[in-house]
Amino acid sequence: MVSLTERTRGGTGGSPMSWRWRLAVLLFAATSVPQVTALVEGLYCGTEVCYDVLGVTREASKAEIARAYRQLARRYHPDRFRPGDPELEPAQQRFLLVATAYETLKDEDSRRDYDYMLDHPEEYYQHYYAYYRRRLTPKVDVRVVILVTICAISIFQYYSWHSSYNEAINYLVTVPKYRIQATEIAKQQGLLNRAKEKGKNRRSKEEIREQEEEVIRDIIKNKIDIKGGYQKPNLSDILLCQIVLFPYYLTQYVKWYVTWVYRFTICREEYGQEEKLYLIRRNMKMSQAQFDGMDENSVETFLEKQLWIKENYEVYKKEQEEEMKIKMATDPRMKRYRRWMKNEGPGRLTFVDD
Repeated sequence: MVSLTERTRGGTGGSPMSWRWRLAVLLFAATSVPQVTALVEGLYCGTEVCYDVLGVTREASKAEIARAYRQLARRYHPDRFRPGDPELEPAQQRFLLVATAYETLKDEDSRRDYDYMLDHPEEYYQHYYAYYRRRLTPKVDVRVVILVTICAISIFQYYSWHSSYNEAINYLVTVPKYRIQATEIAKQQGLLNRAKEKGKNRRSKEEIREQEEEVIRDIIKNKIDIKGGYQKPNLSDILLCQIVLFPYYLTQYVKWYVTWVYRFTICREEYGQEEKLYLIRRNMKMSQAQFDGMDENSVETFLEKQLWIKENYEVYKKEQEEEMKIKMATDPRMKRYRRWMKNEGPGRLTFVDD
């Protein structure tokens, strides 16, 4: 009979050699996990190794990879099979797999990431991040995109300003006041002397009229200084030049600010004409182009009322607001507008009898 001790020992696993054997098998299985454990669907060539798909080794050069791809692409290209051929669908899938393997291995960076995945299969999430980061990253350099965008905006700016300037010149040519003055200047300069022309050089009346119009237009361009939104376009005002010249503008502003503080805060100098106009424009919160577009009489009024002083400007602003309220209350057009808003304005439901 077998004793209880022996029966228990046999039921719990047998001899110590059997346990050592099982432990050795487990260790061998853990250390001999193949590389393909890092190969999953959705990354690169899926569960197949890209090198094996192309039939090359990991030490293959770019030329060898390209040669293998061309051979396999010719073999599995869908155009070699007829519609309805049972081999067409497997060939298409194989062709796509070959193309994916070539796209992965032809690029140095992508090949480096793929080799790292084969050598480090345990870094699962890192491989996903590297793969999708490369796929989703724009192929074009972001700096090039930004530069092209800035250039396009700058061209559009210059074209719009040039169109506005030409519209202003075309309008001024039709104004009798400026047209008469330009004609007198042209006559004084001898640009409109209509000498009699004979022979082949004789021009038609339409040609002479077009030349006179061009002369008047040029004089108006040169003599009239258009300011504001219709001023002559300047290349230094477009976005591209502003960005390029930003360090220079910043340096000039810092220099101007330090000089302003030194002259008018520390030394207590009196403001000059330019400084007064600058303070008036700043109090009114107007841009330089808007302020330049104002007529000279308004600017003289601002200087007479000393609006560069903050307190004087606040008083002037309240006066203007009160004057506008009175004007709106007494203006017949404003009365009609308020009556319309009350009776038939937006947000009011009305029924029209047929």
